[in-house]
Amino acid sequence: MRLDAARAGRPAPHAVVIGSGFGGLAAAIRLGARGYRVSVLERLATPGGRARVFRQDGFTFDAGPTIITAPFLLEELWQLCGKRLADDVELRPVAPFYRIRFDDGAWFDYSGDAAAMRAEVARFAPGDVAGYERFMRHSEAIFRIGFEQLGDASFDRFTAMLRILPDLLRLGGWRSVHGLVARYIKDPRLRVVFSYHPLLIGGNPFSASAIYCLIAFLERRWGVHYVIGGTGRLIAGMAALIAGQGGELRQNAEVAEIVLRDGAACGVRLASGEFVAADIVVSNADSAWTLRHLLPPAARRRWSDRKLDRAHYSMGLFVWYFGTSRRYPEVAHHSILLGPRYRGLLDDIFTKQRLAADFSLYLHRPTASDASLAPPGCDAFYVLSPVPNLQSGIDWQSAAEPYRQAIARHLEATLLPGLEASLLSSRVMTPQDFHDDLLSPHGAGFGLEPVLRQSAWFRPHNRSEEVARLFLVGAGTHPGAGVPGVLSSARVLDRVVPHASELV
Repeated sequence: MRLDAARAGRPAPHAVVIGSGFGGLAAAIRLGARGYRVSVLERLATPGGRARVFRQDGFTFDAGPTIITAPFLLEELWQLCGKRLADDVELRPVAPFYRIRFDDGAWFDYSGDAAAMRAEVARFAPGDVAGYERFMRHSEAIFRIGFEQLGDASFDRFTAMLRILPDLLRLGGWRSVHGLVARYIKDPRLRVVFSYHPLLIGGNPFSASAIYCLIAFLERRWGVHYVIGGTGRLIAGMAALIAGQGGELRQNAEVAEIVLRDGAACGVRLASGEFVAADIVVSNADSAWTLRHLLPPAARRRWSDRKLDRAHYSMGLFVWYFGTSRRYPEVAHHSILLGPRYRGLLDDIFTKQRLAADFSLYLHRPTASDASLAPPGCDAFYVLSPVPNLQSGIDWQSAAEPYRQAIARHLEATLLPGLEASLLSSRVMTPQDFHDDLLSPHGAGFGLEPVLRQSAWFRPHNRSEEVARLFLVGAGTHPGAGVPGVLSSARVLDRVVPHASELV
């Protein structure tokens, strides 16, 4: 289409994409394949958004996403450009998916092997094996509806929500994830093992809709993978696809406002004052930030300041990136270290919004799969602790270092003996950094919290309800956070954005 337009003396329609996270880059590739000239505008000095890369002291640290599931969503993007993902990026399966360590030292290896999982369940509670298998069948049923049928559906009309309501009720979507798990599994520790998944997308297992139980089957269906060279290799690969389509990726280009003409987006104005004209605008910035800061109040009657103030936002994230002068070969690629409390800790994080003395941690050791991310004989890590977002009033400038030290002491006493003496590199990211660097309201790690009343039609729509030619992708719109959700939000554009030929 772009060639046809050029032959006719008319430039192809221009699409501006705000932000270069997974959602923005995937949107740009899909729009390029649909005939648009694409400009991606990134306010930071490096692309990737939450998936950017930190390099220091010879170590490579992925800032955010470390788990790749549903790799077909990435393969589609390469296919749209006539290429193969495997030619540019190596995805390596991780086994076990996660090693879950309880506070008493017991551990559970969570994998995609059905027989191994039954054996692990039986090791803790033989009477729960049958219930576990029923739960997985229920997870598959939710997956078939919630992911395969609705993952890239457009919920810009309430009738679409009404159509899925019978399935939502039949599958128990009104329950919480923990509530549905508890229907099938009785052992308290196994209830934790099979209900923690919403935390990977910013949700509280005791309030996130049971629809998110689909994650259990999604992981079994496609596995859990790691990108050799780090997740940043995906960002670089996607940027190269955009360049190959003739698109551009501008860094240090902060968008200050989306410019409207007759109720439609017609471009953006940068913080520098530059105006960039566009036929359509796609925002991969946080949806709440886009609505509140990039649009005038008159253009968002549904998502007013009052409604955004009353919305529920995900928890914050405290992330410590560190490198060691020694290796820890007995530590799995992905470990989850559970603290002494489950529901009580989640209540502190999501409801009481206080920084507790105890914590549960996700420990990522990428050098278990790829030694190139650290100097010879060394290990790279990041450890993530869910914490209250900035609505808590926590002053992270003073709280960060004591909290890091507490985590370091816990890791040294459990999985990483000699940690403090072997530290070579250290970097911390707090909810304040998510707010300042990534423009995440309240420093929320995943944007709007994935509760039922903020899902599907109740979430900011992929096609703006009130501004023509404005579209949203990323964690804050449908279907939600997590790499599969964010990539699927770009997939929705194929349904709601006109082909470039319709605008020429």
